[in-house]
Amino acid sequence: MSSLTPTSARSTTDAELAARLRLTVNRLARRLRQQADTDISPSQLSAMATLARRGPLTVGDLSSAERVKPPTMTRVVASLEDLGLVTRTVDPDDRRVAYVATTPSGDKLIARSRSRKDAYLAARVHSLSPDDRAALDHAATVLEGMLEDDG
Repeated sequence: MSSLTPTSARSTTDAELAARLRLTVNRLARRLRQQADTDISPSQLSAMATLARRGPLTVGDLSSAERVKPPTMTRVVASLEDLGLVTRTVDPDDRRVAYVATTPSGDKLIARSRSRKDAYLAARVHSLSPDDRAALDHAATVLEGMLEDDG
């Protein structure tokens, strides 16, 4: 069922493979965002996912993790705070520092979003052949390694 043959793999240049990966990953990300079914923006959802994964962070640390400028993250956090999805807690030892964390409502939203996205992908993976599932498993490992190398 796989359209990738050993011959086509050898004839693909690094640039061609990079272009295919970029297009495919972007299209998959768009489909997953559509499955999230939340009333918040992708930037807000991404920030919340980072907070859920890494725990309370300062706005500066969150902006670094999300690779956006601090003023942008300040606006994202303020809007999430207005929605009751995150809270800010002042550091008792340094009142100039505040930590942002998800609220129980925020945790529920993240869990629901992840569950919907996972179900979407699982249904598609289920329809694949065992060889294609094994190829995706290997590709996921390779992609995870590429991201780790990127910092």
